[in-house]
Amino acid sequence: MPEPIHDFAVIGAGMAGASIAAELAPHARVVVLEAEDAPGYHSTGRSAAFWEECYGGPGVVPLTLASGVYLREHGFLHPRGALYVGRADDKATMDRFVETFSGTGVTIERLDRAGLSERVPQTREEWCDAIWEPACADIDVAGLHQHYLAALRKAGAQLVCRARVDRLVRGNVAWELTTERGETYRAATVINAAGAWADTLAREAGVRPLGIDPKRRTVAQLRVSPEAPPDLPLVLDINGNFYFKSDNGRLWLSPHDEIPTSPCDAAPEEMDVALAIDRFQNVTDWTIEAVERRWAGLRSFAPDRLPVYGPDPEIRGFFWFAGQGGFGIQTAPAAARLAAQIALGNEPDAMTRKIDPQAYVPNRFFTSADAVSG
Repeated sequence: MPEPIHDFAVIGAGMAGASIAAELAPHARVVVLEAEDAPGYHSTGRSAAFWEECYGGPGVVPLTLASGVYLREHGFLHPRGALYVGRADDKATMDRFVETFSGTGVTIERLDRAGLSERVPQTREEWCDAIWEPACADIDVAGLHQHYLAALRKAGAQLVCRARVDRLVRGNVAWELTTERGETYRAATVINAAGAWADTLAREAGVRPLGIDPKRRTVAQLRVSPEAPPDLPLVLDINGNFYFKSDNGRLWLSPHDEIPTSPCDAAPEEMDVALAIDRFQNVTDWTIEAVERRWAGLRSFAPDRLPVYGPDPEIRGFFWFAGQGGFGIQTAPAAARLAAQIALGNEPDAMTRKIDPQAYVPNRFFTSADAVSG
């Protein structure tokens, strides 16, 4: 006897899959299939955990700002502030940054050396230019993820872990999905929320990949002297070579790397940790006493570095919710709401009304000559 047909089978139960399933479940029959033993093992569980208005560029700002309202109202944001820093030679880059985000709705303020030093006294003298973003905040990533997992369960969605999908076959009215353990599920629409495995899943389904590439990001936890203050802002290099923030007296440091890789259980490379430390020591006069932890996660980008939300233009019943780069956590509420509205054919609401869904549809990667298959 075949499984009942679900309206949606969501592949992946990280932040992306959990959030869209929670938005769909009150209106449809939903099953969520997660390959790992527990949800959130990969990118979600390894996030640097900040909400930063400029992160991802102007094309991501509408999603970030719309999500910020939801995150604040539900208590998932904790104020920190962000500081983009540069040297005298970086003035033109700083100017372009300000110009780029002018009129987008973000709040930024140019600071001189005195303003920079006031917020991060440990910066070396040559770091003399800064842009202050007061709205930046830490995100309770685990809390947000659990919030969505609880919501999808409460709305009646089925969550199945250890359910890696290795076969997808599209029939006349539904997809048949078979897991490595031999379990079979049937759904009218497959939601591709597989993160770094998004293109892999597409190929398995006979869908043309979009060129969503996984990239490794490294983070190290440092014990420094003097101890990192709890109110230290998130500090980012204007040229994208590092960022660091405090966490319970320690510093989280990244070389802001994007190393192309295959989808995998990412692990940090010693060379990347050493690179991060070298850059950090050229910025501050903190003494590093120990590298206490190191980890790596994957972030996946579409060719234009914008996320992909919407139905595949060639294969009916295959819906993309992928390519969310390093901003998938901070945009989760608005992204999930918007994508669910597209999938259900619902009108935008107060959260999504100012977001243009056409900026994120997969159709942008196809020519007008590409036809929808039957």
